[in-house]
Amino acid sequence: MFSLISLLITCLAVFVPSARGGQRCRCIYGDACWPSPGEFDSLEQQLSQPLIYPSPYARPCYVNATSPACTAVMDGWNDGNWRASQPGAMQSPNFETYISANGTFDACYLETSLGTPCRQGSVSVVGVDARTVGDIRTAIAFASKHNLRLVVKNTGHDYLGRSDGRGSFSVWTHNLKNITITPSFRPSGAPHGNTYEYAITLGAGVQWHEAYAAANASGRTMVGGVSDGGSVGAAGGWLLGGGHSALSPTYGLGVDNVLEISLVTSTGAYVTANEYQHADLFWALRGGGGGTFGVVTSVTYRTHPTTPVIAAIFLASANGSQLNPTLQEAFTELVRITPQLTDFGWGGYTLFEPANGTTTFLITYIAPNVSWAQANSTINPYFEYVQALASNSSGQNALTVLAALTQPFPSFYDWFTTIIPTVGEVGVNTEIGSWLLPRSTLENEHQHVAQELLDLPGVNYYLVAGGAVSRVDPSTTGLNPAWRQANTHVVVGTSWPDGATSAEIEQKRNVLRANTAKLRALAPQSGAYFNEASLYEPNPKQAFFGSHYNALKTIKKFYDPLDLFVVAEGVGSDEWTSDLRCRV
Repeated sequence: MFSLISLLITCLAVFVPSARGGQRCRCIYGDACWPSPGEFDSLEQQLSQPLIYPSPYARPCYVNATSPACTAVMDGWNDGNWRASQPGAMQSPNFETYISANGTFDACYLETSLGTPCRQGSVSVVGVDARTVGDIRTAIAFASKHNLRLVVKNTGHDYLGRSDGRGSFSVWTHNLKNITITPSFRPSGAPHGNTYEYAITLGAGVQWHEAYAAANASGRTMVGGVSDGGSVGAAGGWLLGGGHSALSPTYGLGVDNVLEISLVTSTGAYVTANEYQHADLFWALRGGGGGTFGVVTSVTYRTHPTTPVIAAIFLASANGSQLNPTLQEAFTELVRITPQLTDFGWGGYTLFEPANGTTTFLITYIAPNVSWAQANSTINPYFEYVQALASNSSGQNALTVLAALTQPFPSFYDWFTTIIPTVGEVGVNTEIGSWLLPRSTLENEHQHVAQELLDLPGVNYYLVAGGAVSRVDPSTTGLNPAWRQANTHVVVGTSWPDGATSAEIEQKRNVLRANTAKLRALAPQSGAYFNEASLYEPNPKQAFFGSHYNALKTIKKFYDPLDLFVVAEGVGSDEWTSDLRCRV
């Protein structure tokens, strides 16, 4: 599996200066080992941009609550693209906060009336605004020389808190925005004739709304993430963790559509990995997780010809909780037919939102490259089934269907820009748990699955697996093999207001742990999607990487001999303390 070049890169590590590399703990801000102002000045002179000093997103409102800067913070609080443009902002602000072992907080809340001072929390204290490969190599060399706790941040979309770290040094890749479409793309090292039509190369900072617009302008469609505003990064952690999409049942996951990845390793080597060179690293990068093997600078994806898509939209309201018997019967049927839906190509999202004594049941699915009649023949029978249930329901068992329709769109891009909101989903203290449910579980235990899931308030049921995802040999990428058996990705979550005590937050987390355990019990041999998962998995190696973990760890040691890249629950993190600062 390992190339000769890989071995040479590893051997070169002995020549990389690391004055404090033998120490057990990384150096963080406040330690005596922290670089001096003069050393940071020297670093800045080697960069294309001034150093950045990230601050918590809400800080301007503590300086002057009536200032334009504070107004911008409040206006952008729930805007993922605005947050992504701020080097200190996370999409979930709880990851900007630091809670010490004794339950005290280092935080910077938007609600200034809480009376707590604005502190740095977990936000990195200094970093490099990377605009070139040279900037990244310089940043890595500096972090290695001074044994710094290094983090990599793009947009801050991260449910595991991997984009920042208390007292850390950051490489911010958000401004690597180059987009290139190559009509006939040949991967580096590939034989002549091995080409792909209209491949798209994205700098590490490109976000999905930017990538989709560029692909659409060339008459192409990409497999990518779906989030409000398209603010998730298209060439970073989304891909490296697997990358699911509403298009996945038709075209596969992100890791099934990537052709080439370029990155800088901890030794300073600039490497382009694909099936023809550094194939071992290319295998690992497709599912081994972000922030683990190096700093990605660009990614090249295959694209697909633009075709019409059919959207399915279903909205119903149930009296009472998710335990409404009519709602349970409706969801049980959906679980039963899920394998057939994903086989056909339907992908998308099923949401349950309990509020004010009712539960909203929402389906947003798409099926690309099929006729309207074909789409209707597969989804309308389900709509009719639920409408019949609703017409016979009443009282506390009532279910009211508010919308049940299909609608053609000229392209995925048209659907995305029409249906998906431009803001939302972010700016809330959030932690989640998830589990992948195999096809066999849905086919053999659909009643039990539906009953257990509806017992979890606010559960989300995503059709982002099965179909094309299941037709890929699990051994061809480093992705958890559980994905190739799965039909759905199921998510639960919790949230809390600013100012909640550590005891209140822990109580919420305990409920989340229990709910995630219920998901896990439905298919114990399955796994979880690394990018949208729990920080409290009892066996993260198995849950996130499955049987590929040992191979991933071996490859990491080859390409990151300095162990510079360590993230929560990631490959190799078991050798570090929970704060990822010291070796165990």
